[in-house]
Amino acid sequence: MTGLRSPSGAGSGKASPRSFSDLIAKYYQTADFLGLKSSTKTTYRNMLERFREEHGDKSAARLERRHLKAIFAAKSETPAAANNLRDRLKALLDLAVDLEWRKENPIFTIKPLKVRSKGFHTWSEEEIDKFYAKYSLGTLAHTAMTLMLFTGAARADAVKLGKGNIQAGRISYRRQKTEDDGGVLIDIPIHPELRAVLDICPKNAFTFLETQNGKSRSPNGLGNMMREWCNEAGLPNCSSHGLRKAIARRLAEAGASPHEIMAVTGHLTLAEVTRYTMDANRPILADGAIEKLK
Repeated sequence: MTGLRSPSGAGSGKASPRSFSDLIAKYYQTADFLGLKSSTKTTYRNMLERFREEHGDKSAARLERRHLKAIFAAKSETPAAANNLRDRLKALLDLAVDLEWRKENPIFTIKPLKVRSKGFHTWSEEEIDKFYAKYSLGTLAHTAMTLMLFTGAARADAVKLGKGNIQAGRISYRRQKTEDDGGVLIDIPIHPELRAVLDICPKNAFTFLETQNGKSRSPNGLGNMMREWCNEAGLPNCSSHGLRKAIARRLAEAGASPHEIMAVTGHLTLAEVTRYTMDANRPILADGAIEKLK
């Protein structure tokens, strides 16, 4: 009531000295953590708190390689999650070295697990048609689908897009994911199919995907709704993120160069574009390549 705040890091005053719980509480007070975006802080905190529940009372100072091997072996069925945890533990144990609790960081002796998954499923044309057959023009599902499919916007960006982002037949915005670097500018022409959808959006709407109460929709809220819409349409493998891969695939199949695709998706490296276009139809690409030889 007097404006006083408790120290950062839940349980920081109850943790055993040099335990992981103690180390996590101290990590929350570092400049590295405090300088992160709010969404990234939430993601990291959720991951670390799950780790704290299981291993918080154990000594971070006496952790050995065999302990880490056992921790990651228990997560072998979810290698991507195991590797994300490895990254977080690396930051924690680097801090332990800085605090002189340890002489070295043992995480460097543990290789990341191999991830064989190609990541989020890329929507096929048949799946896109099936979704549109289920949700007609004017429904929120149709609007959200079209907005993301024809802009390549991630959920965090799609929920912020509105009439203020449109000028002279183009839609422009800066990607939230790259805001630490100033935000990559996306400035693309509005596709006719997207124009048909935006033209029937309420004239007084602040954002295209706002709630019935006129408030901005949250990225997680949009993701949950897309999950429900896809399930109801019989598309259990599809998701909102897969639409970014779908537009990248479409552009590749249409003959767009990697740099042209980057200008639409906002990717910063060619490696990212290559990963997003792995599901492009190779015979179509081959036809275009041979045609250029004639």
